[in-house]
Parts: sequence; C-alpha cells; structure tokens
Amino acid sequence: MSAGTRGLWKATLTLLAGGAFAQALPLLLGPLLTRLYSPEEFGAYHLFAAVAINLAVVACARYEFALPLALDDGEARALWRLCRRILAVVGALALLGGAGWALVAGHGWALWLGPAVAVGGVLSLASMAATRAQRFRALAVARVIQYSGASVAQFAAGWLHAGVQGLILAPVLAQAGAAWLLGRGATPKLAPGAAQPGLGETARRHRDFPLLNTPHAFLGALQDSLSLALIAAALGPAAAGFWGLALRYLKAPASLVGSAVSQALYPKLVVAGGSAGVPTAAGRTAVRQVMGLLALLALPLVGGLWWLGPWAFELAFGAGWRDAGLLARALALYVGAHFVAAPLAVVTMAWGAQAWALRLALWGQAAFVGALALGLHLGGLAGAGWAVSLAMLGYFGWYFWRLATWPLPEPVAAAAPPAGA
Repeated sequence: MSAGTRGLWKATLTLLAGGAFAQALPLLLGPLLTRLYSPEEFGAYHLFAAVAINLAVVACARYEFALPLALDDGEARALWRLCRRILAVVGALALLGGAGWALVAGHGWALWLGPAVAVGGVLSLASMAATRAQRFRALAVARVIQYSGASVAQFAAGWLHAGVQGLILAPVLAQAGAAWLLGRGATPKLAPGAAQPGLGETARRHRDFPLLNTPHAFLGALQDSLSLALIAAALGPAAAGFWGLALRYLKAPASLVGSAVSQALYPKLVVAGGSAGVPTAAGRTAVRQVMGLLALLALPLVGGLWWLGPWAFELAFGAGWRDAGLLARALALYVGAHFVAAPLAVVTMAWGAQAWALRLALWGQAAFVGALALGLHLGGLAGAGWAVSLAMLGYFGWYFWRLATWPLPEPVAAAAPPAGA
C-alpha cells in the first residue's frame, strides 16, 4: 500500500470514527422522538428541512468547494471573502422568503428559514476550509456536535411539547455550534506582503462552481422537496412523515461513511492532479478501491432491510410506524446504491468534469421523480419505493461504470533530440 493510500484511509478512519459517534446518539434517540412527535409533525419538519437544505447547499454559490483547489493562501483568502459576501445576500433573501411563507401558509415555524439557511452556509464554508487544511480531527468533532447535539436538543424540545418549532430549531443550534468550532482559526491567513487576487478574478477562475455545481446541488436538494410535496399531495402529511423518517435512517450510513470518505478523498485527488483538474491513474485507482469497498459494505445493508425492515421499524418506533418499515424494504436497492455513490461527488470536482456530472444528474433526478410519481399512482407509498429503487439502480450502475473507466489524458511525448546529438 502506497503512502498516499495509507494517508487516505487514515484520514477516512478518523472522520469515520467521529461520524460513528455522532450518528450513534441520533439513532438511539430516534425511537423516543417518534413517541414525542406525531407523523404529521415529522412531515412538516422534513418539508421545512428540505427547503432549508435546498437553499443552504447553494448559499455560497458552491465557491466554498473550490477552497481545496486554491493554488495558494492568497487565492484561498479571496474565495473565503467571496463566499461570505454571497452568503450574506442569500441569507437575507431566505429571511424574506421565510417571512412570506409564514404569512401565506400561516406556519410560524417558517420564520426560521433565514437563520437555518445562513447557519447551513456558514457550516459548509467552515467545513471546506477545514478540509483544505486537512483538519480531520476538528471535522470529526464538529460532526458529533452537529448530529448528536441536534438529536439531544430535539428530545428536550419534545419533552417540553415544543412541536414542529422544536424539531426545527434544534438542528439549527447544533449546526451553529459545529460552525463555531470549525470557524475558529479557519480563515485563510496571508503572510505579510503576500499577494491576494481580486474577488472578480477569483470568481472567474472558479466559475464552474456557480455555473455547473450550483444547479447540480440545488436540483439534488430540490429532488427531496419535490418528493415530499408529491407524497403529501397524494397521500397526506403522515405519509410524508413516513418517507422522511425512513430516509433519515436509511441514509444515515451513507451520510456517515460518505462524508468521511469524500472529505479525505477530495484533497488526495486534487494533489494527485496537481490542482489542475486532471484525472490520473493513481486517482482512478483510488476511486475504484473506494467503490469496491463501499459495495461490499452495502450488501449486508440491503439484505438486512429486505429481511428485517418492517419488523425493525415497528419494534423501534411503534406500531404506527410499520408503513415506514415497508417503505424501507422497498427502498433497499436505492439505499445500497446511494451508499456507494455518496462520497463520489467530489471526484468530478477534482477531475474538472462538473459539466458531465450536471448532465448526468439531470437524467437521474428526472428518473427519480418520474419513478416516484408512477409508483405512487400504481402502488401507494411502497410502490413508490420499489419504482425508485429500480430506476436508480440503473442510473447509479452507469455512473459507477463511467467513473471506474474514466479516460486519462494522453501522456505528452518527449521531444526528439536534435540531429547529430
């Protein structure tokens, strides 16, 4: 095993350990939360969270994801300043949007949209700055604060009968704590007299992120919002609560492993390509190894959901949540493929292939929403789960094959020696 590969797995294990600890408490508290909050309250919370995430993922126009590609501290500092300015504008617009939502729909909890988007954007920026600096221990601790803190606060709010407001405010406060931890010393520092490019020059150099990665991320988050809206319209808010709870638990392993692997893999691929967005043989080998290992881990996850899904959800969350277990069984194939795919979004960023990734994602999102709508029409909630699994299995299969066989640039031929040499 090469030194680079050892470094990748060491960083991954550090982040994975923090993530495992972070996810353990939420998973344990979940059965208690379902007894403190109704499916309808969970449905409203997941709808709010989907909208907030939809905006937070693009709150910095995705320029924060260019930080690991910055050539020097001067460029990193310029990116940091650019992100903060964009975030201020998006946060203000989200605050106005939340006020309008609350006024039109009569939901007071919608007023938290602005703070939720702003905090989510700050956390994303701080996380990518820490990724650039390879502060993997700090990232692991921040994940514990973000996830465990949110669940503990939701439990306390439920005990106090805070309803949807408590479900929403708890994660916002936990993310703020994680952002504060990562933000300490995260601002890129410049040596005295060092040059710093202008914001306009920096924005142009990394324009692929707002032009290509922003619609990619926004549409990916919009997929969740549309899914919940379709389910609520077809079957009611309780069904949306079943969908939200099932995916929250089913995607927890992908979130845990995926974020750890991606945060370790991204800087390694960037270094291998010389910060120039160039795929290399070593980078492609690392991607293949990651996909193979994750596929082995996904197999027992899929088998367990098929075998134990309905029984496990009913046992853990109560008889009223058995439909969520039936949905979990139907979504097993999708969950397994998503588990493998979750860390791989950074690959096309590092390889300068964001235009290709956006085109492919549009097909995938259309397939997901179309399969969901067809499944709801033909077989209700469980039918939607089976339709999504079959459609996305084909989509992810093609995605994995393309990454594993990604073409490498032709080597530059050495110049011929002069005659007579």
